[in-house]
Amino acid sequence: MKILVLNGPNLNLLGTREPEIYGTVTLLDIEKEILEYSKSFSGVEIEFFQSNHEGEIVDKIQSAKELYNGIIINPAAYTHTSVAIADAIKAVNIPTVEIHLSNINAREDFRKKSITALSCIGQISGFGKNGYLAGLFCLVKYLEN
Repeated sequence: MKILVLNGPNLNLLGTREPEIYGTVTLLDIEKEILEYSKSFSGVEIEFFQSNHEGEIVDKIQSAKELYNGIIINPAAYTHTSVAIADAIKAVNIPTVEIHLSNINAREDFRKKSITALSCIGQISGFGKNGYLAGLFCLVKYLEN
């Protein structure tokens, strides 16, 4: 089972960007934890991709069609604006879980609406780096059924 973990804009700055909201963990730290946790599932392979560019994220989702069984995505700021990413997720028809480090429903009003979640099987928000681990667990269990 192959899982693609996609991260959107500014997540490459984790660890230094607004630590009061996002914590001090880096994206590399999160990726290492995901890889370690993935070992608890038989036959799960993980690939990571991060981009600050919407078109690159769309391209990666489109290229995932025949390569991956599932996607975990943190679209970051594109969550609230990207019909293109939402449409790409729908188009490839790969089960996708949306992740957010912070609780988007407890933040500014504009962050409370997720366009991309409409194309996902579920959303996990507000648990920091553990949201990725929960997303992996949920996605693997979904794909096994």
